[in-house]
Amino acid sequence: MINSTPEWITRSVSRLRTAAPAADKAGDKTADKSAKASLDKTVTDVVAKVAVPRSTNERLQATLRRGQEALSPRALRRLLADLQEVVAPQVSEIEGGRRAQAVADWYAKAEPEERRDMWLLMCEQFAPDATRFKSARQRYEAAAGTAEEGQAEISLRRALVSPRTRLLQRFSAFPEGMRFLVDMRAEILPLLKADKRLLPLDAELEHLFSTWFDVAFLELRRLSWDSPASLLEKLIKYEAVHDIRSWADLKNRLDSDRRCYGFFHPRLPNEPLIFVEVALVDKISASITPLLDEAAAPVDITRATTAIFYSISNTQTGLRGVSFGDSLIKHVVETLTAEFPRLRTFATLSPIPGFRAWLGKHAGAMLDRLDDKRRSELGRAVGFEPPQATHLLGAVDKALELDAKSPVRQMLLECAAYYLGRELQEGKPADPVARFHLGNGARVERLNWAGDPSSKGQKQSYGLMVNYLYDLKRIDKHRSLLAQGKVPVSGDIDSLCRD
Repeated sequence: MINSTPEWITRSVSRLRTAAPAADKAGDKTADKSAKASLDKTVTDVVAKVAVPRSTNERLQATLRRGQEALSPRALRRLLADLQEVVAPQVSEIEGGRRAQAVADWYAKAEPEERRDMWLLMCEQFAPDATRFKSARQRYEAAAGTAEEGQAEISLRRALVSPRTRLLQRFSAFPEGMRFLVDMRAEILPLLKADKRLLPLDAELEHLFSTWFDVAFLELRRLSWDSPASLLEKLIKYEAVHDIRSWADLKNRLDSDRRCYGFFHPRLPNEPLIFVEVALVDKISASITPLLDEAAAPVDITRATTAIFYSISNTQTGLRGVSFGDSLIKHVVETLTAEFPRLRTFATLSPIPGFRAWLGKHAGAMLDRLDDKRRSELGRAVGFEPPQATHLLGAVDKALELDAKSPVRQMLLECAAYYLGRELQEGKPADPVARFHLGNGARVERLNWAGDPSSKGQKQSYGLMVNYLYDLKRIDKHRSLLAQGKVPVSGDIDSLCRD
């Protein structure tokens, strides 16, 4: 077995140290320590240089395996040849798909680091031709404003298409190919921060998925208690907002006064890409508890005037960045309106997952916004005057026990309203759920105290929940406001923000 170079250096230096003459031990201790430190630094520097990841070009030209690399140069060359055969010019789509499936079969048995080697080959060996791109760009710049501009643009676009695109398209050709690519990207995503070399492959996959999973190719389906058991099991598995505790819980969510819809892709026929759970009620819901109560009697849907979207779950990690939510809500609203003409109000009952963490960092700033009178009232309520951030955070830790007239409770509501209605990060709402609904044209309508008293609800937002209202006549207006950096909110939320 061939050992890694860093290990060999360390072991050799260790032998040199132990072989030092005994007479040296009687020498000057200070000099000995200095020499040892210098030697350690040399070893560290050499090892660091050796440990720098090699490109696939360097590895393909090597003879022996080095370092912690998974595939030997020989195995790497063989895998590259297999990938190149997938996109060989003389190979048909069908044959290319068959060869891609053979690579996918190897991938299924490969170790994680061996899979990473395949990703690196895809990134580095199937990149666009830099020389061709540079030439096409210069031609396009020279042709700007002339009759040749159109043709120059076509050449530039073609130069930007990488062999990687063709390779991934061939992987999508075999029956399970789309599943393979989606799952592969899900594996890559957590590693991007630590290994920037994988970014091109991730970007290419996201771009292709945004086309392949366009809403024009998706099918909206209603999921009911009569759906196949395998599909219902996936609802339980993928539910991301309110865990489905049992089959009885699931049956309650699919009762006569409920609806559940999902988007499906023809190449993933038994996998909902995203699904939404809807309750048909007579007013905007203030608490998730009655909606999840398995013992509650179903609502008379002939009298329902309001549709509450109380859970929306994406199911495929590998499709991160591909937006389905706005189209899903729009299609569901159209479907519900056709079935229930009495429906007039469409709103959510949503968690505020980022609120508690945000308040932990900004409690002091929120206290600074209070006038002397309110700061004094709050100080008396928490037992410290003037109140500091730690006092406020300690007082709201058991928010559900606060009296309705408590200054602490009022302060918590104001902080939540400010977080949802004013706090922006890079021009977008700070809260991820707010970012989703507000980006789809909703507005922040109402805060609900103890809307989710579960341990998860308290951990996320002290039990608070929020209603986002989808006013169908003002969706475009709300989007326009958000684009200007103004969060659309109701009058009640606006007054709580206390600007």
